Amino acid sequence: MLEATKPRNSPDKAPANPALEAESRIARIAVTVFPILVVVAGVVGFLLPGAFKPLGPAVPYLLGIIMFCMGLTLTPPDFAAVAKRPWAVALGIVAHYIIMPGAGWLIAGALNLEPELAVGVILVGCAPSGTASNVMAFLAKGDVALSVAVASVSTLIAPIVTPLLVLFLAGSYLSIDAAGMVGDIVKTVLLPVVAGLLARLFLKKLVAKVLPALPWASAVVISLIVAIVVAGSASKIVAAGAIVFLAVVLHNGFGLGLGYLAGKLGRLDDKARRALAFEVGMQNSGLAATLATAHFSPLAALPSAVFSLWHNISGAIVAAWLARRPLQDTPLQDTPLTDKRA
Repeated sequence: MLEATKPRNSPDKAPANPALEAESRIARIAVTVFPILVVVAGVVGFLLPGAFKPLGPAVPYLLGIIMFCMGLTLTPPDFAAVAKRPWAVALGIVAHYIIMPGAGWLIAGALNLEPELAVGVILVGCAPSGTASNVMAFLAKGDVALSVAVASVSTLIAPIVTPLLVLFLAGSYLSIDAAGMVGDIVKTVLLPVVAGLLARLFLKKLVAKVLPALPWASAVVISLIVAIVVAGSASKIVAAGAIVFLAVVLHNGFGLGLGYLAGKLGRLDDKARRALAFEVGMQNSGLAATLATAHFSPLAALPSAVFSLWHNISGAIVAAWLARRPLQDTPLQDTPLTDKRA
């Protein structure tokens, strides 16, 4: 994941994760180039479906590589942030798993999407936080520690939460194998993340050497997944492309806006609100594409491929806009949510 470099930039204190702070510039470059890579991958997958469609069975393993990279970047301070600010993290998790699944379900119904596309949109909404949310929060001058905590916890609980939400919201469209989905998420998400964590703990010197390459490795692997997904549904993209793009733009827009609003309603400061905007609005589209391909059809994975492109473009634009706006900090000193020591 592009979370592979999660900078902690603070003028007041040393970064909680100095090794990752050093790679912040590389992360910014990767995030800038990433949408271009995804566009190129999508075009190539569409023009040469025969070259990528046979690679469909490899998608779960490719996602495992991305999640292993995420595990490599996690450190004890990331989890300490959860203990310091449990309410803020809980608010981010609840907002993420209510707003995006609910928005996906509403959009699928409002646009009268065919069942496979409807399930694909809902599945994207039920996925954990996305591939570049931490870096976007950093670029937007948001609360990166909170962003990392929400992304990490949302990923770790995904094996239980994602299948249950998909079953509840998409069960009326297609048959949902929730138990099989749990197993797939454990294998492709939880186990690789844990393996990355262990490698970070026991192979610190080796991991430190590869950290700068992780954003690029993740970007390339995600682009390959997009090419495979697009190749699998190339014959239907012309007919479905416009409606899928509209659904994705609406979905992502609701997530970014309502994520910020959730932080405001939760009485978080502006830095935290900015972080929640990206944690809610940006999804792990690689996981959604993997599950859609394995449990439904390549067409059901198309919304995930489009989301992978769009949320990085919109995220970069919103981050740049927020970065130019002064922080509206009016902390409530009597609440633990705004304790500047957190």
